[in-house]
Order: sequence, then structure tokens, then C-alpha cells
Amino acid sequence: MTSSSAGIVFGLTGAALLTVGTLAYQAFATAPAKLAGTQASAASSAPKAPRDKRHPKALPGRSGHGERVVYSLDDDRIWLVAPGDRVTRTFTVTPSSVDPEPGTYGVTSRSNRATGSDGTAIEHVVRFTSVEGVTIGFSAAVDGSSPTHDPAVKTGGIRESRPDGDALWEFATIGAKVVVIR
Repeated sequence: MTSSSAGIVFGLTGAALLTVGTLAYQAFATAPAKLAGTQASAASSAPKAPRDKRHPKALPGRSGHGERVVYSLDDDRIWLVAPGDRVTRTFTVTPSSVDPEPGTYGVTSRSNRATGSDGTAIEHVVRFTSVEGVTIGFSAAVDGSSPTHDPAVKTGGIRESRPDGDALWEFATIGAKVVVIR
């Protein structure tokens, strides 16, 4: 190969790599959280989502759009939101000892049965992020109990009742959007 043909091959290879890299970056930057499977946005200083004081169970404003699970850290409440921003179910939960940051996430894994980090048998586990090595997700205790928090133990299980856990399990499949608000 002559030096001029080697230069052409080198130039074409560089151009191809630049093009592929640019396209990959654009695809990742515009992919919805449902496809990306990672945290799409988070803000530790996120303002509290506006609430309807007359209807405390009403879906808070600024909690996203489209089909999603909305989890309020301040209210310990979940809303299952169908297309058209129609709430199909809302319920209270027992929070974990480690909170996720407010933001938009995608469901990354699910388990029908498992053992919680507190040693409790749990079902319908729906995971969506981790914080400092602690996996965060929704689950229901098989025996129907609520966890008692030991401040020395970091847990990520947000517990719901078994009927609410069944509903969330059916609703939040892999890639489903989870919006965490204050």
C-alpha cells in the first residue's frame, strides 16, 4: 500500500468513526427513559410538585406526561397513570430508608419473588434505580407486614400492600417510566 492510499484509508476510517460516534451520541441523548433504562433526569433541589389541597389524592402537577408511575417522596404515595394522564390507582406506601433523587427513571428489572434487604419474603419487586449501591424498587411483603426501619441499615424497598403490589406489577413492566417527585 502506498503512503497516499494509506492516508486515504486512514482519513475514511476516521470519518466513519466520527460519524458513528456522533450518531450514537444523538441516539442516546434523545432516547426516552423507557428505552435508555437509566435515570433520564434528576435534580436534588427539585421543587415540590403542586398539589390540589382540596383533593390530596389527586395527581400532583408537574409529575410528567403519558403512561407512568408517579412516586411522591413527601406524601409516601404512588399514582399509576394511564395514557391521557388518567389515574387508574393511587395508594400509600412505606418508604425505604434510602430515597431516590427526584427525576425520571425506567424500570430496569423485576422479580416475582425475592428476599428483601431486611430479610422479609417479598413479591412483585419492581426496581428502577440504585443509590450508593442500594437498589431502589417497589415490593410487597408476602406476609403483608410493613417494614420497621433500623437507621443503621440502608434499604431500598418501598413497600406497598399486596393488592397494590399486584396492580403495580401488572402496570410497571421493564422500561416503564417512574417519576419521583417531592
